Amino acid sequence: MTTETHPEIRPEALRERAAAALTAARARTAGLTDVVSDPDLTAQHSPLMSPLVWDLAHIGNQEELWLLRNVAGREFLRPEINPLYDAFRHPRAERPNLPLLGPQEARGYAAEVRGRVFDLLDRTPLEGTALLDHGFVFGMIAQHEQQHDETMLITHQLRAGDAVLAAPDPEPPQGPPPAAPEVLVPAGPFTMGTSAEPWALDNERPAHVREVAAFRIDTVPVTNAAYQAFIADGGYTDPRWWAAEGWEQIRAHGIGAPLFWRREAGQWLRRRFGVTEPVPDDEPVLHVSWYEADAYARWAGRRLPTEAEWEKAARHDPATGRSRRYPWGDADPSPGHANLGQRHLRPARAGCYPAGASPLGVRQLIGDVWEWTASDFLPYPGFRAFPYREYSEVFFGPEHKVLRGGSFAVDPVACRGTFRNWDLPVRRQIFSGFRTARDA
Repeated sequence: MTTETHPEIRPEALRERAAAALTAARARTAGLTDVVSDPDLTAQHSPLMSPLVWDLAHIGNQEELWLLRNVAGREFLRPEINPLYDAFRHPRAERPNLPLLGPQEARGYAAEVRGRVFDLLDRTPLEGTALLDHGFVFGMIAQHEQQHDETMLITHQLRAGDAVLAAPDPEPPQGPPPAAPEVLVPAGPFTMGTSAEPWALDNERPAHVREVAAFRIDTVPVTNAAYQAFIADGGYTDPRWWAAEGWEQIRAHGIGAPLFWRREAGQWLRRRFGVTEPVPDDEPVLHVSWYEADAYARWAGRRLPTEAEWEKAARHDPATGRSRRYPWGDADPSPGHANLGQRHLRPARAGCYPAGASPLGVRQLIGDVWEWTASDFLPYPGFRAFPYREYSEVFFGPEHKVLRGGSFAVDPVACRGTFRNWDLPVRRQIFSGFRTARDA
């Protein structure tokens, strides 16, 4: 079995890559914050989320901390605001009560930090320390901003009122449909995680060999039509399918369908970024918790894939024994590979992106919807927290379940075949779906 590989990036191209990633992230941040009024920016649209203006200033504050302070050794521009934007000091529900920077101040602060960061990028060697090697710390900050952009997009989905965001719908499926509803993944070892991807985060590391038994996995994510069959069969009223904690949740909160769905005049409708529309049968189901995904899988006589199974289906090439960066190979994502980067405001139809399929023919593993797995969020063998414990280590344990693959809201800079996301199993506001598996 050969090990993972990644494309080498020429030193002169690293600076361009970092600058492009930072610029793209800031353009998206502006697009998400400039389309609403100042009262909308400062309001808390859900106790699950921060006010948008908090995210805006937090992005600048983290950039200042890691680049201007930790790399350049400069004094903080506004040290008095640092405690306000410490995500571990203040829970989201409390943030509206803090003396936050107003919209104009937050924009000005983030812009001043960014101007100084570009000066720093122009003259800083991208080598010599773990933070600077291959421009890691600049890539980390671009990923951080894009992750908050996804969080802000979730806030837009939770926000009441008229639609303020727009994007074209994904193209219909191109080429032949999948040949079968599921794919066999043969037994054997594969290389999981990475030690070579320059901007991979600590929980993706190190690369290590996993032995995985043969299994079968859905060719595409579970669709709305398939999920409606679960609902129609009494899936939300039968405790046989539910983990005890999940059954308690749906009973306590009267849950009977994915978040944002409602039944009206004999059909299912959903609210999507301020627009009410019929639920499309052929899209991957969205806004379901881990408990809902697990219950559906049990009802269907299947199960959720483990994290190792998901990654093997996504990265392992049986012909070479090598783990790819992405299902389609080592090339960065293109619009023909996956639905990423908020290019659309919805998942593409199931069966899209044949060019993005894995060597075994599994489709849409990257983009469209985050996919719940059966696995708890745990460190890999040899894990080392870097550059700070609070990114991953403090979340390890059975309380959080792993999601893989990204969604339409994830930028390519923050999405890889090795990228790991995690959340509480009750979470539904995130752009989460799933696919199922079974033993071979």
